Amino acid sequence: MTNTATHESGNWRDYFNRSMLICVLLGFSSGLPLFILINLLTAWLKTEGVDIKAIGLFALVSFPYTWKFVWSPLMDRYSLPFLGRRRGWMLLTQLGLLAVIIAMGCLSPKTELSGIVWLCGLMAFLSASQDIVVDAYRREMLSDQQQGPGIALFVNAYKFSTLVPGSLALILSDHLSWTMVFTITALFMLPGIVTTLLIKEPQLYGEPPKNLRMAVVLPFQEFIQRKGVANALLILSFIFLYKLGDSMATALQTPFFMDLGFTRTQIGLVAKSAGIWASLAGGVFGAVWLMKTGINRGLWIFGVLQAVAILGFAVLAKVGLSLWMLGIVMALDTFAIGLGTAAFTAYIAATTDPRYTATQFALFTSLAAVPRTFFNAITGYIVAQTGWFGFFLICFGLAMPGMVLLLKIAPWNDNSKQDEGNEDGRLLSPVIPETLQK
Repeated sequence: MTNTATHESGNWRDYFNRSMLICVLLGFSSGLPLFILINLLTAWLKTEGVDIKAIGLFALVSFPYTWKFVWSPLMDRYSLPFLGRRRGWMLLTQLGLLAVIIAMGCLSPKTELSGIVWLCGLMAFLSASQDIVVDAYRREMLSDQQQGPGIALFVNAYKFSTLVPGSLALILSDHLSWTMVFTITALFMLPGIVTTLLIKEPQLYGEPPKNLRMAVVLPFQEFIQRKGVANALLILSFIFLYKLGDSMATALQTPFFMDLGFTRTQIGLVAKSAGIWASLAGGVFGAVWLMKTGINRGLWIFGVLQAVAILGFAVLAKVGLSLWMLGIVMALDTFAIGLGTAAFTAYIAATTDPRYTATQFALFTSLAAVPRTFFNAITGYIVAQTGWFGFFLICFGLAMPGMVLLLKIAPWNDNSKQDEGNEDGRLLSPVIPETLQK
């Protein structure tokens, strides 16, 4: 379980220590494959003349992100014969991602589109699997007091990784072959691989599940029985809706910029670079905010900001080809979404029982990925019918239901700790039915 020793919050050691560095490096490794699918893949397909509707449908290859809770119990129950239960799976998925990214760049969208689809699906599966074990490792490594700043730094390193496929790779694509671009991008998996080899296994929260039935049944049973079915459905609805609007708004971000007339180099230098520095600023602010004021108010304030950021894209759609406006909109967007994601992920961590880290975390983050996978698949059709301005207004409207649910999920004046598996800060031992122990 997490270390529950108390210390005064706000100390600089809360942000600058070995655990926070691990969060940054693993966050970068987790984000890179996703942003290859979101940024680099869409730019590559657009450049090769693939239809915007087909590009939107490519979001469906990310379906493993929405189903990772299905195989997460296997990663909780079984260990590979090297590096331990968490690090073994981490290394395997990272090496697989390195190989798949390189292989993808060797294909042509004009003649081998079906092969690219299969490789994208495999990349999404490996990336989702890496997320399962990284989320579990981070939850188990950090103390209760470190969860807020640790997750904030993790999320912003996750967002920072977009600089590689969304900026560097786009700039390189104007000068190098796509094969070289994908190869160079793949090599940025190496920091995560080295980190996995150097870190230690986290301290175990009791014994791992003794059998597969325990690994599968107990996490779901605990979540449903914690406060009843109605509360469980309310939590799952919030997780589904909170980031629906901004997820759809960013699904076709690069094709949107290209339709406005921006070159890939301009997108790489201005849009992505401006966004990264804003994201870093948001990371520092978010870490301090969550440490001092709690998750609830973070969800409210950051949720409003990420909704307003969507309207920035609507304004850009009207303004058109303006580098200054592009930089401002991207800075606001990445700053706000980085903050919202930090608070949202911290909420998920607080909702997760540390005894069932991998499976429950995978369940919650799988549900959060549903909009990115299935709703984003129809974004190309929506744009074709409404145009970019109307599309972003629709995305803004879709951000509202999640905000309304905050009235029940995270009341503004309720900052009580959401560690429902604890009593007075003490971790409870799991009660395992005899039928599951056999």
